[in-house]
Amino acid sequence: MARHSVIDGTAPLGVVIVGAGFIADHHGAALRASSRARLAGIVDVDAGRASAAATAAGGVPWTTDLAAALARPDVGAAIVCTPNVTHEPIALQIAAAGKHLLMEKPLTITAPSARAVVDAFDAAGTVVMAAHTHRFYDYARAVDDAIAGGAVGRPVFARLALLGGWIWPDWRAWVLDPAKSGGHALHNGVHLLDLVSWWLRDEPVSVYARGRAQTAAELRIHDYLEMHVEYARGADAVCEMSRGHRPSTLDRRDVLIAGTEGVLQLPADGWGSTVVTESGTSLLHPQAANGFAVQLDAWLDAIADPRAERAMTPADAVRAVALGVATELSIERGEPVTLDEVMEGVRR
Repeated sequence: MARHSVIDGTAPLGVVIVGAGFIADHHGAALRASSRARLAGIVDVDAGRASAAATAAGGVPWTTDLAAALARPDVGAAIVCTPNVTHEPIALQIAAAGKHLLMEKPLTITAPSARAVVDAFDAAGTVVMAAHTHRFYDYARAVDDAIAGGAVGRPVFARLALLGGWIWPDWRAWVLDPAKSGGHALHNGVHLLDLVSWWLRDEPVSVYARGRAQTAAELRIHDYLEMHVEYARGADAVCEMSRGHRPSTLDRRDVLIAGTEGVLQLPADGWGSTVVTESGTSLLHPQAANGFAVQLDAWLDAIADPRAERAMTPADAVRAVALGVATELSIERGEPVTLDEVMEGVRR
């Protein structure tokens, strides 16, 4: 019989953060600002790091033992911020404990393991969501709202570029080890691959990509990516992702959506957007919100009503993993890779 987390609907959901690194601080801030959930503790394999993070969060409990944290009756869920290669075993442990999960993207680093995680939460009757936070940023939601409102008709082409400088602390960072991160396409490229697929409202069928070790020849990942995605109904997307631009503080974003009835463009040098149709040009104003807080609310909504439409579904998370894997394979082979190949034996 599946075990379920029993949460008092009148009390905030107790959530532990697993992995006390950089991104955990953003999730912790969202929890502290929420009236629907509370930070119930910190889990990290490094006792010093766990203790320091717990102290910084106001003295919440901490432990190096995930099983002990999940066994606490006041803990109903976890947000996992650990290296990508650890995602599958940690997720399966959380599912077995009957708790809900918000997993930092990617859900896992292979399509079969992503499906195994989704199946485990289905069996447990609990909610799993991948933290593709860009879906909840102002610009992404404003673009999607405009498309949903018919601003460009049926979208047929998307271009998305996210260009930045070096963000990792040094050469020992786990994200630079493809065995631990899955490669840059899975660690950061999935943001773009997920967004364009969401905006285009179409199923990807193949990826053709190239990558460069832009920062240094010794780099073991491709910190610059170009990705072309083809879709089932004829749409196309071109994505450009970089952590190798200079200066290192550069932060540039460029969005263009072309549809059957117009073009939507988010200029690279500003936050305002324009929609161009035969009727003329109009402005699109993004919503002002904290992406991590909006994402947390979306996850809590799914927990409160598992039957409601989700802002990020488990199928979306599996698809993003498959797109990342296909990208890495395409770079390695120098040819397009189909999603069918990556998902072989995985699709239900």
